Amino acid sequence: MKVLANDGLSDSGINALTQVGIEFVEAKVSQEQLANFINENQIDVLLVRSATQVPQELIDECPSLKIIGRGGVGMDNIDVEYAIEQGLFVINTPNASSRSVAEMVFAHFFSLARFLHESNRLMPLEGDTHFNAMKKSFSKAIELEGKTLGVIGFGQIGKEVVKMGISLGMKVKVLTRKPKTETISLEFFDGQKVNFEITSTNNFDEFLKDTDFISINTPKTNEYIIDTPQFEKMKDGVFIVNTARGGVINEVALLDYIESGKVAGAALDVFENEPNPELQLLMNPNLSLSPHLGGNTLDAQEKIGAELAMQIIDIKTKL
Repeated sequence: MKVLANDGLSDSGINALTQVGIEFVEAKVSQEQLANFINENQIDVLLVRSATQVPQELIDECPSLKIIGRGGVGMDNIDVEYAIEQGLFVINTPNASSRSVAEMVFAHFFSLARFLHESNRLMPLEGDTHFNAMKKSFSKAIELEGKTLGVIGFGQIGKEVVKMGISLGMKVKVLTRKPKTETISLEFFDGQKVNFEITSTNNFDEFLKDTDFISINTPKTNEYIIDTPQFEKMKDGVFIVNTARGGVINEVALLDYIESGKVAGAALDVFENEPNPELQLLMNPNLSLSPHLGGNTLDAQEKIGAELAMQIIDIKTKL
């Protein structure tokens, strides 16, 4: 069996595969040349992250493929249904990067709440000439403790965001299409564990009411989850972070509501026009920005590699 990880694979994943006799083909192939490379090398397993696309056409052109794997949660760059219809195994790693994405959410929340995103921009330019003025302008920061955190989506990432909010002493709300109850466990270094029972709501108006911080943690959608009607119902001074997918929030409307003061600050790790975000977003001082880094930590990559390898090895024994 031959494996091509076109967007890379951690050493833990490579080692796990090669130890059981699976050949790892080390290459980074352009989208245009991918089908030719797979056919010429008789690749059985194609592993991707968000960069490589696996549409129906590629699946049709590559009869040697038996497994398609996604390092991460979202599968919107793979034609999953068609692949399964053609008898291929489709795998992903829904748990491996959840913690990293959740930590990114709060990295942005802290940055926004303490004006770090803006002070980091200005200090190199004006720190030696306007130090006291900046100190005064950034003095209206807020704490997260005691504030209300609203989490849209209750998958693995949403649950990790909820855990972090609880650990910071925040009140928590969760929005899902259908109400459901989940037990959230906080585990500590000394072996102690505390369980919290969280029930989500599907009432968007109730969810938005009095919510101070909003985190979007959903799969890709065909329409905006947050648009003008939702912004109108938010509390004045709300903070919003999107680490989900571009297109779940109306970026044009977001800028309007930042300008009006309704939204105190927002963070985007993903963009509608990715990888070429709009200049108006990049230049806005009230936005904390990152280039789709949510699950990109060394820790997450190790977990992703190990989890993909385990699934491939398990499938290989069944073929």
